[in-house]
Amino acid sequence: MNPWTVILAGGVGSRFWPLSTPRRPKQLLPLAGSDPLLLDAVTRLAPLVPAERMLILTNEQLAPVVRTLLPDIPAGNVIAEPRSAGTAPALAWAAMEVQRQANAGTAMICVHADWCISDPAAFRTTLARAAQVAAEQQSLVTVGVVPSRPDPGFGYIQPGSAVNGGDARRVARFVEKPNRATAARMVSDGYLWNSGIFAWRAGDFLAEVTAHTPEVAPALPLAARGDLRGFFDAVTPISVDQGVLERSARVLVLPGDFGWDDVGTWAALHRVRKTDAEGNATSGDVHLVQARNNVVHAEGETVVLYGVSDLVVVSGGGMTMVTTIEKAADLKTLLDALPHSVRDRP
Repeated sequence: MNPWTVILAGGVGSRFWPLSTPRRPKQLLPLAGSDPLLLDAVTRLAPLVPAERMLILTNEQLAPVVRTLLPDIPAGNVIAEPRSAGTAPALAWAAMEVQRQANAGTAMICVHADWCISDPAAFRTTLARAAQVAAEQQSLVTVGVVPSRPDPGFGYIQPGSAVNGGDARRVARFVEKPNRATAARMVSDGYLWNSGIFAWRAGDFLAEVTAHTPEVAPALPLAARGDLRGFFDAVTPISVDQGVLERSARVLVLPGDFGWDDVGTWAALHRVRKTDAEGNATSGDVHLVQARNNVVHAEGETVVLYGVSDLVVVSGGGMTMVTTIEKAADLKTLLDALPHSVRDRP
């Protein structure tokens, strides 16, 4: 089918402070291994889609760095968004670009740059199947990840009736992040995690935006003319979930099970990095004595832990941050309490 891939790589990832900054956000950090998450994403997709059919959507500040990191991607395929406007406008622009370089019937597979996938082959197989279903059914397909735990940090999808007896189902409803008890009930009832993995034909997506997304639709002629700044100035920021998928009757869900993790906090590194016999996940020059269940990330510094448990320690760039595994999900409270001279260091 010669699909394209669209990689969304424009976020800041403040939950990975102090290493994640506007100039070096989460997707440019080596959180799951030795390479930045964005490079991991491109490498993972390369056996499925060649570099010339990849689009990277990022922000103006990061575009030069992204082009340097990914020299095989055509420079024009790195799209520098002039402002953050949410995923619906970004994917609408990407659909216009795919339509311009290929045609309206071309499938596009949309993913985020900051994930960890433990089974890349199964991931690619699922993406290819999603693109196939999208083309056959002329529908918008979202991949719902089979949950490994009842996590209140994710949105959920309730699968509905099967389509032509196959593996794809209609979406019964989308559910915003629930509380832990509700999440446990949903997992038991067969709900799927809302992963943010999508597949559709470019023309089908643009038709649904035109029909259901007044926040974006009036600006589509600007996108058709290639007016990037005019388009992003004209749209109203909105996510693709709220602006398109929750309003459309053409949405299907395909289950996926390939070890997906969105690496949302420092504590998540326990799941995506190898741990030692005491449950510590470390990176860099780290020495642990009588220490258990810690996450330690050291860049250019030596970190020693003695007799402590359940800590997150991040050191690099002349700064060290120490918190607990539990508090690592709530760095916003910490950042709001810090003076700008500390919080906004380059």
